[in-house]
Formats: sequence, C-alpha cells, structure tokens
Amino acid sequence: MYTRVVRFTGVDAERMKALNERIEADGGPPPGVELASLVVLFDESQGTAVVLQHFASAEAMQSADKIFGAMDAGETPGTRASVDMCEVELELKGP
Repeated sequence: MYTRVVRFTGVDAERMKALNERIEADGGPPPGVELASLVVLFDESQGTAVVLQHFASAEAMQSADKIFGAMDAGETPGTRASVDMCEVELELKGP
C-alpha cells in the first residue's frame, strides 16, 4: 500500500464543504486516478487539512500525483503546503 499525504493551509469550513460536495457529485476522484481509499482530515481551528490518498501500487500513486499536481488551486481545499509520497510501513486496525 502507498499513501500520498498532502497538507493544506488556509482552509475554511466553506471551502471544505464545497470540496466534499464536488467529490460526491463527481462520484470520486478525477478520471485516471486509481484510489484504493481517501481520507480527508480538517482542523478548522488551525485552518489546515491533511488528505491521505491510498493506492495499491507506487505506479498508481505516481500517476495520480501528476494529475493532482496539475489541478487548479481553486479545486483544492487551500494552499498546498507539502506533498509526501510514502510506502505504508505499518498499519494497525482495531477489532
């Protein structure tokens, strides 16, 4: 499993709501992005969001990175502060 971790600043509740509605209306990620799962974390008090995009392979993550990297800033929850592309080393799940 591979995870692309994107941190955003300058995020507000209105922008998060609009982003969530657009993703739901589109039925998921942009064409060509093969997500295994998506988790969006939002800290309203700090105006930050962290997006965890999980992929089955490094190739799928790299392909998606090109697509997401080309997105207009208006299509993101805020200002992209960092992007990390990681291999998942450990994942623990509860019962």
